[in-house]
Order: sequence, then C-alpha cells, then structure tokens
Amino acid sequence: MRIDKYLWCIRTFKTRSLATAACKKGQVKIDAKNIKPSKEVFGNELILVRKNQINYQIKVLDLPKSRVGAKLVDIYRKDITPKEEFEKNELLKYSKDYYRKKGTGRPTKKDRRDIEGYQEDTTQEI
Repeated sequence: MRIDKYLWCIRTFKTRSLATAACKKGQVKIDAKNIKPSKEVFGNELILVRKNQINYQIKVLDLPKSRVGAKLVDIYRKDITPKEEFEKNELLKYSKDYYRKKGTGRPTKKDRRDIEGYQEDTTQEI
C-alpha cells in the first residue's frame, strides 16, 4: 500500500491529498529518510510524521483494505510517540500568549495592562 494512502486510511490525515502534500514537503519519513507519496509500506516499519509541530512515531502493524473507523485504527498502527513531544507543544502555547507580531502597531490599553500585569507577577515571585 502507498504511504499516502496508508496515512489517510489510519486517519492521520483528513484527506489523501493532505497526506500526499505532507510526503512531498518532507514531513513524512521512514528510517529517517524523506520519501515520496508512492513509497510502499510494509509491516513493522517505523513512520515519522511531523504534524502540528509534533513528531509522531507510528509503527505499522497491518495494512487496511480501505479507510477504517476511528475505533479500529489501533488494529493497524501503534502510536509510540514519546510524551516529551506533547510537552513541547504545551510550552509553545505559553510562549505564543506573550508573543506580539512585528508590525501590528502600538500596544492597545488592554495590551499594555496585560504586559504590566505580567511584569508585576514575575517581579513578585523573585
């Protein structure tokens, strides 16, 4: 089975064209090598998928005939993604809260109060 079709069948991607695009961008790897969407997948292979800034590690257990329901996905793959990957994503959420894009202009009154409140909170902890 093709890698793009496999990733679509096990519901890693919503559409097959998204799976194909991810393969072309280099976000899908087998044995740390970039692959084409037409690469054949076999059992017991380790697939690395970068999606939403998380590096998922998927082990192929079996090949489905077609797209499977969400409850049956675990028959065909084993997710061995380390917990640290999800913890990194949580840290990114906190950093985005205080990040201000360049060129958005001067801070509003609300922005200024939020910045001052954040600075006061950090100085009180020290």
